[in-house]
Amino acid sequence: MNIPRPIPGATVLAKGRFVSLMRTPSGWEYLERAHSPLAAVIIAVTPEGKLLLVEQTRPPIGARCIELPAGLVGDLEDAREESVLDAARRELLEETGYDAARMEIVAHGPPSPGLSSEYVVLVLARELTRSGPGGGVDGEDIVLHEIHLPDVPGWLAQKQTDGAMVDPKIFGGLWFAERAVGCP
Repeated sequence: MNIPRPIPGATVLAKGRFVSLMRTPSGWEYLERAHSPLAAVIIAVTPEGKLLLVEQTRPPIGARCIELPAGLVGDLEDAREESVLDAARRELLEETGYDAARMEIVAHGPPSPGLSSEYVVLVLARELTRSGPGGGVDGEDIVLHEIHLPDVPGWLAQKQTDGAMVDPKIFGGLWFAERAVGCP
């Protein structure tokens, strides 16, 4: 993986708790995460063929958002050096209550390269078992949705009609999920 590295000569314009606004020597402004540019995005399908999706309020867009379970790699003080797969396993359990016996990286790249140095790693989680409550940590209000793979597009369209936003990474995840379980 070609993980983004700090840009030589970039300056900090503003620094918050989680992100910094940066400027390259050529004048391009972008966001940089405080502890790690890596995010693990988990494509998890239950043995019954249901895709795990999460819903939570996202303050930057002022709305509820439907997403694949995800989280930052190395964002915890005591786990700065964790691997992508360890972070994916932790986030899957925290957000959904599911654990996976097998996980593999299926794709990676920058989701918004004109705005951010963030780098996303898509992880396919297999052989899931429910082992916790899910719902997130530290006051997160995460709602788990378990949707049969063939029903996902229609379900997402209805959620959008109802006012929720949908993260388009779900559609890439759906492609990998369908191939993993043998759907056309």
